[in-house]
Order: sequence, then C-alpha cells, then structure tokens
Amino acid sequence: MLVVGKKPIAVTVTQSGPLEQPRLKLELTGHRILPQEKAIIRRDLENSLGLKRDLKEFYALAARDPKLGPLVQQFRGVRPPRFPTLFEALANAIACQQMSLTLGILLLSRMAERFGRRAGRASAARAFPLPKDLAGLDPEDFRELGFSRQKGRSMIALAQAFSDGSFDGQTLDSLENPAVVERLVELRGIGRWSAEYALLRGLGRLDVYPGDDVGARNNLRRWLGLRRVLDYEGVRRITARWQPYAGLVYFHMLLDRLAATGALDVSAAQGNPAPRPVIR
Repeated sequence: MLVVGKKPIAVTVTQSGPLEQPRLKLELTGHRILPQEKAIIRRDLENSLGLKRDLKEFYALAARDPKLGPLVQQFRGVRPPRFPTLFEALANAIACQQMSLTLGILLLSRMAERFGRRAGRASAARAFPLPKDLAGLDPEDFRELGFSRQKGRSMIALAQAFSDGSFDGQTLDSLENPAVVERLVELRGIGRWSAEYALLRGLGRLDVYPGDDVGARNNLRRWLGLRRVLDYEGVRRITARWQPYAGLVYFHMLLDRLAATGALDVSAAQGNPAPRPVIR
C-alpha cells in the first residue's frame, strides 16, 4: 500500500519472465489513478526495492573474501530494500525495540488496520498510517493494540514532529551518518540502534551495519564461528573490512538466518539480475 499525495493505492507486485531477464508486473488498485501518480509509484518502488542499485563493486569485494563470497553467491541478485518513507522506518524501529521482529510486525499490522487509509471502499487493505493519522491520538489508543504506554507516546511524538514540520527529514540527505544519528536521537524514543536502523532502512545508507542490533550481532558471531560475545565496537571492527557495503552484509546475514530456519526458499531465486517494473 502506497500513499501518493493523500491517495492510498494498493500495489500488487509479481515477478515474471526468465531468471536472466526478470520483469516486475505492477497492478494498481484504488480511486482513479492518474498517469503522473503511476510515475510516482514506479519511482517509489524502484527506490523501495533497490532496483537501481549497482552491486558490481560489492560483488567484486565479496569475490575476494573467501568467507563472504559463498554467502553473497547464495543470494546473488537480491537488492537492498528500503521503507517508502523515513517516518515509516522510524515507526518500525520504535515498534520493534526490545522485542522479537514477529511481535513488532504484529503491532505494526494492528496499527495499520486501525489507523491506515483504505484504497477505495471495496478494498480491505490499508496503507501504513501517515504522520497526521497518528499525531492526534492518545497513548491509550496504542495500549489497546498491545503497545506499551512509552512506545505509544514515542509514536505520537514522532508523528507530531513529522506532521507539524518541527522535524524535516529532507535535510538529512546532505548530512554524514554521525550527524544524521545526532539529529535522529533528538526524537523521543529514538536511540542509537533506531537511528542506525533508519539510516540503513529509511535512507539507504549501505555502509551502516546496526551494531546495537542483538540479532544482527548474534548472526554475525554465529556465521564467523566466534566464541566471544560481540559488542558495538566489535561489530564495527569486523564489518570495516566490507565497507562501504556493511549494510548489504547485514541483509545477507538476515537472509542466511531465514534460510537456516526454513523460512526462506532460495533454490529458485539465485542469480537474478534486477527486474524492470512494468505498470499495467
């Protein structure tokens, strides 16, 4: 579900064609969709799915690393995903703080179901709430969904900062990572982990491996066969060898863990180049 202007539009994405020349078919559902809105959706999906990211240098780096090379080859073709907006990335970070990803996504789904906008009366799907959809709520509204009172307050404060213009995410594009983190942690409920998560997942900074992510630390330690527990600085020292693509290694670590648990089937997906989106 994407919101273009104030209009929610349901987007169904299907990959077709041979693995050597894949294509993405986009089916749009909603109120009357204008040609300029289709162009915006195409641009947003190319951004969210990382379709225009050139990974040649990353693959060259991985090929020189006997440990990283086989991992990257296993998932060759995957592109780095981003949330459609910085607000959504930060809201995801708040929801998933100090809990499992599964539970965090459940809370976000409840929030979208309660406060998100529908793509037409006949559509059951709802878009992720806009800042203005959440800014006027009460913490008890979030408590009813399973959020803690503290997270509810943080979510409302985040929505208010984005909706009233007191926080301008557009200015972050020109800042270096440390300066972005410094700005983001000024927001209520945003610490270093949430800020680095938003750098990678919201702003597409592929040199960021969120070092405070306990799951990511454990995945890295397990994959490297290390006995010692990693801390933030330990993660930074290890991932320095893969810069400026530590964030891509983060995604591959996640995929490797999903494959190990049986949640991901990669047998038919290896070797894909980037698909080209076609709107029908």
